[in-house]
Amino acid sequence: MEEQIKSTHNRSTNKTGIIDCDVHPYPKNKEEIQSYMKQPWRERFNSGGRGHYGNPVHGDRQDAKPPGGGPSGSDPEFLREQHVLKYGIDHCILLPRAFCNLLPDPDFATAVAAAFNDWLADTWLGKYNGDGVFKGSITIAHQDPLAAAAEIRRWAGHPHFVQVMTDSGARAPFGQRQYYPIYEACAEAGLPLAIHPGTDGMGINIQPTPGYPTHYIEWHTCLSLGFQAHLVSFITEGVFERFPGFKVVLVEGGVSWLPALMWRLDAEYKALRYEVPWVKKRPSDYLRDHVRITSQPLERPDNDSHLLQTLEMMDAEHLLMFSSDYPHWDFDSPKLAFPKLPEPLWQRIFKENAKQLYKL
Repeated sequence: MEEQIKSTHNRSTNKTGIIDCDVHPYPKNKEEIQSYMKQPWRERFNSGGRGHYGNPVHGDRQDAKPPGGGPSGSDPEFLREQHVLKYGIDHCILLPRAFCNLLPDPDFATAVAAAFNDWLADTWLGKYNGDGVFKGSITIAHQDPLAAAAEIRRWAGHPHFVQVMTDSGARAPFGQRQYYPIYEACAEAGLPLAIHPGTDGMGINIQPTPGYPTHYIEWHTCLSLGFQAHLVSFITEGVFERFPGFKVVLVEGGVSWLPALMWRLDAEYKALRYEVPWVKKRPSDYLRDHVRITSQPLERPDNDSHLLQTLEMMDAEHLLMFSSDYPHWDFDSPKLAFPKLPEPLWQRIFKENAKQLYKL
């Protein structure tokens, strides 16, 4: 395996400079994660999953299964061949799917998060990463913010962990003060917090719609509602004023809703700012300094000019970062996700915004 990895790393990749901000690595089996867990957690771990809101057809690209067997996204060399080398990608930002944020036992959830971090550091960020193409995310269980902060500090300073990650599924909007230890630790370490969908309305978490959807298509379409609620909460609760170095990355929650949401919040702020005196400027003015959003799933209207207008309205030049969501079913190819962009805008979305955020 080491010779195979070395050989692959020495190949010419014709790198394009692209940074893919949402790539999902998976363990080959649950025993891989269990090997990093102590009892009683080891016996209790059953590899997670999303329960009743799973894709009814298939969750991954049908061509993403490694030829040697195992789940999609579990073979680093096949991922390199199919994704990194094919598109000349400089870095993949890895977001493992631990699904620990739906668990009611915060100690168990914290143990699952820690095991995923140990596994990722040893494998994808360690022995599989001779060229440094893989950069990782520190998984946390937000059910116990103090334990989550300790987990962030445990990995702060690791050369290949570039952000912290949690699911959007929660029991309260993320601006509320019980989560402050997490944001304090992120700001202290200089690591952004990535929020990824996946446990909304599952386990102990509240569904962002008025009730539980009937079908996966409804649940999946409405995932952006949780992101909107969390973003409004961050701003109106004054998180960015309290932690001026703190940054948030909204991953896989959609894109086109951002301008309209900010227009509404700015309008509400004009009349209601006396209620939130700690918000020192217009809500939309916090975005460039504190918020980034990834492109997949990119809403693609029939008329490409409408998308280009939306990108301008949302300040995509400074806020948007390319992501593919490899190896999932709704994968966005770097070559097909966008209409033809002006070169300066392409450079910002596909390279520079992520390069600056992650200090790559």
